[in-house]
Amino acid sequence: MNSTIKEKLAVLPDQPGCYLMKDKHGTIIYVGKSKVLKNRVRSYFTGAHDGKTQRLVREIVNFEYIVTTSEIEALILEMNLIKKYDPKYNVLLKDDKTYPYLKVTGERHPRLIVTRNVKKDKGKYFGPYPNVIAARETKKLLDRLYPLRKCNTMPDRVCLYYHMHQCLGPCEYKVTKQTNDEIVQQITSFLNGGHKEIKKDLKQKMLDASEELDFERAKELRDQIEHIESVMEQQKMTMNDQVDRDIFGYSYDKGWMCVQVFFIRQGKLIERDVSLFPFFDDPEETFLSYIARFYLHQNHPYPKQVLVPVATNVDVLEGAIDTKVMIPMRGRKKELVELAMKNAKISLEEKFALIERDEERTIKAVESLGEKLHIETPHRIEAFDNSNIQGADPVSAMVVFTDGRADKKEYRKYKVRDVKGPDDYETMREVIRRRYQRVLKEDLPLPDLIVVDGGKGQMSAALDVLENELGIDVPLCGLAKDDKHKTSELLYGDPPSPIDLDRKSQEFYLVQRIQDEVHRFAISFHRQLRGKGAIQSELDNIPGVGQKRRRLLLRHFKSVTEIKEADIQSITKLGIPEPVANTILIHLNDNQEDPDEQEEPAEE
Repeated sequence: MNSTIKEKLAVLPDQPGCYLMKDKHGTIIYVGKSKVLKNRVRSYFTGAHDGKTQRLVREIVNFEYIVTTSEIEALILEMNLIKKYDPKYNVLLKDDKTYPYLKVTGERHPRLIVTRNVKKDKGKYFGPYPNVIAARETKKLLDRLYPLRKCNTMPDRVCLYYHMHQCLGPCEYKVTKQTNDEIVQQITSFLNGGHKEIKKDLKQKMLDASEELDFERAKELRDQIEHIESVMEQQKMTMNDQVDRDIFGYSYDKGWMCVQVFFIRQGKLIERDVSLFPFFDDPEETFLSYIARFYLHQNHPYPKQVLVPVATNVDVLEGAIDTKVMIPMRGRKKELVELAMKNAKISLEEKFALIERDEERTIKAVESLGEKLHIETPHRIEAFDNSNIQGADPVSAMVVFTDGRADKKEYRKYKVRDVKGPDDYETMREVIRRRYQRVLKEDLPLPDLIVVDGGKGQMSAALDVLENELGIDVPLCGLAKDDKHKTSELLYGDPPSPIDLDRKSQEFYLVQRIQDEVHRFAISFHRQLRGKGAIQSELDNIPGVGQKRRRLLLRHFKSVTEIKEADIQSITKLGIPEPVANTILIHLNDNQEDPDEQEEPAEE
């Protein structure tokens, strides 16, 4: 514990508030809240902790805190701070899953659509549904029963849906607002639990059709009844009333927590949500924060009631999410909360083996790699690789691994500007220079370890730029490959020498994954540029041929070879002026290219 932390711990207030833990770069890595700041923050630096909490504490070099007037304010502030700073030790609590809804649009002639975006517009929303398949099946059923408009834009004449009696044809026939309102009301009634009455009515119509010997109509009605049963009645009824509820249960062990949410809609259990994550606070407070984040920042709809287990702070939670929160003490509601708790415990037990395996492959592998190199744990690793074919289209790529996991939003790719010919060393110099000049200019976080795909030459070029040009002191290692282009050894030190890594160890597998990933990323970027160049090379330099005409020609003729063999009339039929068509043919037929080389149509 450093002196700055000791001094701050001595003056912590015994009031509610939020605390922000920072690493050596000043980056906020964890945000928490407490009703007594003094006790909570001190607990991180005293006593024994499990391995993951020790990792968090080892990274903390400073902290800040914000005092609030109440625990509710602290909870809401915590949500907003997490959303603003996206701390890496909070990130596993996030869940960006959105559920599908059925929507009746608010247009003059409304449509029934499936959507995941709930907006404040004139539409009516029904759901959420457990998955998009359930939503589409329900929509398909309603399309059969209720003839609302199906097309996105109104056509000039009636379509097949009109002839199938699934649309009233407002494009050609007058459909009154009253008629549309009646259909919308019937759909609303159906989705709000009235499908039983609809089914009963259809059964009566089926019997009437049978008595009138209209067996074709009776069969059609029977099929509709069966479809209603298969779509609407396959879910188990859980409650007698029609109140929408979310039911939360949780379990925790060994510093991990599992939260299960049951979604009850119109008396039916339609879906459950499972989240599994490490936690660093008091379990009850972590559970409270999870529920608040579940609604405040993840677009989950508010139900009429939220049911939670005993020991949950109902008053604080109600103040944060502004909906009714209850702790059921008896009956079916209590049974459902206990069922959610039981499911959470089972899920946690099943996942522990996978969690431990994942930690072995990621954070523990990173820690072991740091020990082998005798450096601090390299939480952020940036790796570089070059790609070219005999010096053509030279590119370089950088990938980032954070705590042993690929961080794809941090990947960068570079077109090499100044290097002529296949000079891998100078290419590495240029790319390292460009990357870390920008890091210094924009005050971005430096990595804990830099990896270059190559041997001593690439390492020497990169180190020269880092140390002598930019004055950056970051550990750097190289990755050498064997004859089969597989990772053979890790080079480190001055002069570089192989590091003894067990080829069956997790740290070796981590290095191998990094090398494979940066090589894949560089190759894919090079192929992308080469592909674009192949498509554009012959047509780009022709006067009068821009992007639109090039795309038009390639779409119609499919290849440059076919354009060469075309006559002027074929080209002018596309709307290209005759002088330009003449220029195209002269240019292509004078250009000595391989006649078998095909060019793919340009993408939209």
